[in-house]
Parts: sequence; C-alpha cells; structure tokens
Amino acid sequence: MSLQTPEKIRSLRRKLYLKAKAEPDFRFYLLYDKVWREDILLHAYHLARANAGAPGVDGQSFAMIEADGLEGWVAGLREDLRAKTYRPSPVRRVMIPKPGGGERPLGIPTIRDRVVQTAVKLVIEPIFEADLDPNAYGYRPRRSATDAIQRVEELMRSGHTDVVDADLSKYFDTIAHAQLMQSVARRLCDRNVLRLIKLWLEAPVEETDGDGKRRMSGGRRSTCGTPQGGVISPLLANLYMNRFLKHWRITGQGERLQAHVITYADDFVILSRGHAAEALAWTRAVMTRLGLTLNEAKTGIRQVRTETFDFLGYTFGPHVHRKHGYRYLGKSPSKKSVAQVKRKVGDLLSPGNQAPWPAVRDQLNSILDGWSRYFGHGTCLMAYRAVDNHVYERVRGFLVRRHKVSSRGTTRFPGGAVFGELGVLRLRRAHLGPPPCASR
Repeated sequence: MSLQTPEKIRSLRRKLYLKAKAEPDFRFYLLYDKVWREDILLHAYHLARANAGAPGVDGQSFAMIEADGLEGWVAGLREDLRAKTYRPSPVRRVMIPKPGGGERPLGIPTIRDRVVQTAVKLVIEPIFEADLDPNAYGYRPRRSATDAIQRVEELMRSGHTDVVDADLSKYFDTIAHAQLMQSVARRLCDRNVLRLIKLWLEAPVEETDGDGKRRMSGGRRSTCGTPQGGVISPLLANLYMNRFLKHWRITGQGERLQAHVITYADDFVILSRGHAAEALAWTRAVMTRLGLTLNEAKTGIRQVRTETFDFLGYTFGPHVHRKHGYRYLGKSPSKKSVAQVKRKVGDLLSPGNQAPWPAVRDQLNSILDGWSRYFGHGTCLMAYRAVDNHVYERVRGFLVRRHKVSSRGTTRFPGGAVFGELGVLRLRRAHLGPPPCASR
C-alpha cells in the first residue's frame, strides 16, 4: 500500500500552511472535525502501521486490529472522537540503552492513541510549520539531519569557528506544560484540539519495576514533560524550542554576536565569529527562563580551528589530508558513530544467531547500507576502512563457528570471499570507489 498522502489531505494541509504563512497572527478554529474525518483517521492508521512499534498498555497489536476488522475499529474510534468520549490510555514506559552508555525512557502509547495523535498532527503540523525557524531541522517535512550537518559545515568553513557545543539535560522531560500550551494556543483556538493535546500531556505513565510490579506516575498532577515515543511529541518539542529560537531572532542576537543557531530537536550548536562565550551566557539565561537546563558537563566552547566537536553523529573541526598532510576544516563520522555500527554488527553476528546465511547477510548489508547512506558525506575513508575491517573479522568468526572450522578461517574465508561470493557489502567499494582526495 502506498503511504503517499492522499490528494484531499494534501490539499487541506497546503491550505492551512498558506493561511498560516500569510497571516502570522491568525488563530485557527474549526479544526476538530478534520481530525475525525474518515480519510484522515485511515491514513493516520496506515502511517502508524508503517512505523510499526510495540503494543501499548492494552496489549493490542496491528495484527489483532486487522484480524477483528480495521473498518469497524476505525469507525469506533471515529465515533468516540465525534462524541468527544475519547480518552487516552496510560503510556507504557520502557528504558532503552543509550549509545554512549546508560538508559533513556521511551513512552509507548497504545495504537489507538498513536492513530489519534497522528491524525491531529496531520491537521496542525502545517500551521506550526509556517512559524518554525528555518534553522530548526529536526522532525520537519522536507528537512533532515543531513541538511543540518551540511549547514554546520558551511558556517564553519565561512569563518564561524567559535562554537558553543550545547547539550540540554532531559529536554523532553522538562518541557513546561503551561508555557507549551501557550505556544500552541497562540495559533489554535479550537478548544477540542487543545483539550486533546492537554490530555496527552497529562496521560499517566505506567512502568514496571525490577520485581515486575506495575506503578503509575504523572497524570493530572504532572506539570512538565512530553513522553519520548509519542507521535505528537516531536512537534510539541519543536514548538517549545522555537520559543528560544524566536527570542534569539527578535532580540537580534545573530547580528550582535555574528552567530547562527542550528538545532535538531533538543540537539543544537551555535557557530559564531569570536563571540561564543557571550552566546553561551545568553543561552544559559534564556534556557533557565524556559525551565530548561544546560548539561554543563557536556556543554562547552570549541575553537574549531584547533578543536573538534560532535553533532548529529559527525565530528567537525580540523582534519589532516592523509596523503599530502595539509590541515583543513571538515567533517567525518564520529568515533561514537563508528562504535555504534560495530556494536550492531557484533549483535547480529552473535553465536546464537541460527538464521540461514543469506538472511544474515541481507540483514548485515541493510545495517551497513543504512549507516553508510547517512555517513556518506565528508571525509569517510578511515571510518569506512575501520568498519570494513571489523565486519570482515566478525563475519569470518561467525562462519568459522558455524562451519566448525578448526583454524582461524583466513584461508577458507579470506576477505575476497567474504566481500565477493558471500555477498557482504564493502563500504569503501560500494560508496567511495577508489580512495578520494579530500578537498580543501
């Protein structure tokens, strides 16, 4: 099934965007009836289905919904919305490992709630999209992390080499509900849509402790936080961060400090011409007023002509040309990003994986291809070589165990065989070809 937005929905979104863009002070009303339109709910379901995900607290899966009849399920949800009897279920919270160590919470709404959140997002997203700052790149239509990465490199190479490398502490958990709802209400006056958003912000959170006991937190007593994992959360997070970006813009900080802010959700950097310390002080004060906190241990100032900083998986700063030895400002996959893909390869090629080799190979190539597509910009050769070497060692070890080869397997499974007839993707060959020359 195609996930292209149906023309009728696309037309509605285009009209809302153009109206919002043309009239910055206009407050939209009569939006709720669009949310429970059958075509919007059905498209929202298919979008949620494409994103897959685990069941929420009710245990209901997409397969179960479709086995019982999707048409009837959508009709029941539509009636609950029309009659205004819809209430969200608690959000199931699980802890997932962070790439750099530790864990972070992930909220898993029920499929029913995901579909309604997606329907609301389809309707209100174009309104807020008209207001968001052009330097915000996260979770927006026709914008990507790659665009943010390219913009950072452009600014760095144009002389903005004094950088604030910033990190917000628990951003999604500390977004103030009252201030967030003010931002939403500045553009929306449909009380039914506002009510839905408030219900999601106040939805209880269900957690299971180490003893398997369930406990509830949050609810109406909660005054801050939007659960990571909710469909509507990235839009709300962008809207809240826009308060900072808007204040930066209207107070003229970009001109005063000769600086640019580049954000991707809660991840941001400020690139300036000699005023990084002032930019950091201003940012710290404004974030405090917004109820947000900079992680001082991870926030600092970098002089990019001599120091590096990491942003969105890339390391920016001085690089050395491997052949000619000259220094240049550029970007390359960060050490953490290389370690992450190595970890994924190791997890896949574990001794417990009993799948047929073609299935293992295809899954391995999918991991490598996805990683290299994102990390296919800048100076990639050394990172690609490190990944290729790791992949060869792990594949060889995997096949030695599977075929019970008594030796290390270098004769039976040489590199040419692994990356040749066995079909494993070699990053350098597939995406770089001959070793490139870095540009100044």
